[in-house]
Amino acid sequence: MKYIYKLPLILMAVLVVSCSKDEFAELNTNPSEVAQPDIRFSVAEAIHEMYRDDYTIWFYNNFKYAYPWSQLTTASSAGGNSETMVEMENAGGQSLYPRLYANTRDVRARIEAMEEDEKQARKAISAMTFAIQIQPALTITDNYGAMVYTQGAMGAYTSPPLITPEYDLQEQLFDTWLEELDGAIEDLSAANQFKIGGQDIIYNGDYGKWAKFCNLLKLKIAARLVNQNQAKAFKIVEEVVNSPAGYMNDLSDDFIYHRGIKYYGTGNGTQPGIGSKNLIDFMVANKDPRVKVLFNKNEFNGEVVQAFIDAGKELPPYVEQYVEKDLLGNFAGWSGPGEPWVRYHGVPLSPDATFEASNDIYFKQDIRNKITIDGVEKTYSSTSNFAERVVRTGYNHTYPTKPGGRLIELKDNYPPVDVILGSSAETNLYLAEFKLLGANISGSAQDYFNKGVELSVLRMDKMAQNHRFPYYDKDPVYIEEGEAAAGATKLQAGELAALLTQPAYDLSVDGLEKVYIQQVINFAATPGDLWTTTRRSGVPAVNSDVLPREAMLASGTELTIPRRLLINAPSKDNKNYENYVKALEAQGFTTGDNTPSVLNTERIWFDLQNPQYGEGPKN
Repeated sequence: MKYIYKLPLILMAVLVVSCSKDEFAELNTNPSEVAQPDIRFSVAEAIHEMYRDDYTIWFYNNFKYAYPWSQLTTASSAGGNSETMVEMENAGGQSLYPRLYANTRDVRARIEAMEEDEKQARKAISAMTFAIQIQPALTITDNYGAMVYTQGAMGAYTSPPLITPEYDLQEQLFDTWLEELDGAIEDLSAANQFKIGGQDIIYNGDYGKWAKFCNLLKLKIAARLVNQNQAKAFKIVEEVVNSPAGYMNDLSDDFIYHRGIKYYGTGNGTQPGIGSKNLIDFMVANKDPRVKVLFNKNEFNGEVVQAFIDAGKELPPYVEQYVEKDLLGNFAGWSGPGEPWVRYHGVPLSPDATFEASNDIYFKQDIRNKITIDGVEKTYSSTSNFAERVVRTGYNHTYPTKPGGRLIELKDNYPPVDVILGSSAETNLYLAEFKLLGANISGSAQDYFNKGVELSVLRMDKMAQNHRFPYYDKDPVYIEEGEAAAGATKLQAGELAALLTQPAYDLSVDGLEKVYIQQVINFAATPGDLWTTTRRSGVPAVNSDVLPREAMLASGTELTIPRRLLINAPSKDNKNYENYVKALEAQGFTTGDNTPSVLNTERIWFDLQNPQYGEGPKN
């Protein structure tokens, strides 16, 4: 055996002897002088960094805070809200540092240092990096306000290295980003550009689609300016509509982030809450196909209903209202909208609602929905949680059957996750909003709205198909083929056309509110923008005839809902302490205080003129 160990040493000695002095020196060159990686690979890595910390984004920022505060779901995955739902603790989310921003700066610096002809041929690649960094930065400033940007990641390009960058206030950030996006759109539209090809995992090297994405980012900024500087917002929107680059207007334009074929979303469960009764009732009443994507079916299929009948157990009244029985009192089918619509039910969101005896049908399911047959006990959920499969696909699903019944599973069904970071649906819903507000753009608000809703429905249906939602093609618990097919959650022929005929989708009355409601629904499947839309729109609105906001009462008193995330107090040993404090003082923020009234009144700049929760649109 000792001769085996000697062999690598002999080979190494031969290698060293055979190397010339110059070759040896080259191998030991300063790393900063070694040949740099292909620009295309660096851009691919930058795109990869656009969506990180997905667990904290969904578990904390969305499902504990943004979604409950926007009245989409409860803050608890197992029950209703408590008065502590307005208290912030941990938070997370995407950061530009150290990976993303250092990478995009590096790409631009390397291109700038090239010979003129090479530099001109790579303008589009350089331009991509602005969209790559601005998209996640928008969500960061939505949650926290000022941030390091214009002086960020400059250490490698300054002497002495700039390690104490100033913070940009949000108004400055918006101005900077608009300027960068305008330049990027021009460069992305340039002729004779070096092909990035498959290293662009979003658009496969189609720079025209990146230019359209830049125009969407401009619309996102305009939306945030709508109550701060409406004239400026209108100007931005008019630029987008008239842009030679065009705007996102087709599913193929959507910015769908793919990390890889083995990326299944968050590794751990994110514990999404139960859907809002008002929202789910609204969507079911209109037969909005997106309810079948955003929320889980409850567990009361025909077999489970029959099991409750056999056990002599009372059904939840919101389930029983749709149950049809034969002459023997057995389950015979569904009335009303039928499968799958009868399987979606939300809960009241007010903390006080959890103490009302009449709401035990929602909040004591562990007792009320438990049955035993032949010594086998099971408990069934009669309400609909937010569909975690929107967020992650790396888990199995067991279909509900009667106690002692069949085991039907969807196992090892782990497709890669699609993450929607920008869409044509979003674009058209923004254009509908701004047309109603008075922007000078061609087309009708209703046409933009219809196109936006259509694209939103199609995108979510595509997500459900790609993520292999458990009931997408059929409900396998039903033995009869017709019943199994009726339980499918995929988009059915005629559903979309029928949806757009509903009064809630007619903009002639309460048009702006209806547009905002659709923006909220559309953003429910994305990791950002939902809470921002709720804050700037005042929707859901109190006493609305379309989708009313529920009063959030604790001991009879309306709760105060935060409007920004908690900002921790800076440590004096932080090298950038002075700039951090300066930015906090400029915004009037108290640090280290999670008191809801503080987080409601000390608002981020874009939010200063926005309506309070439930007040409805300001304009």
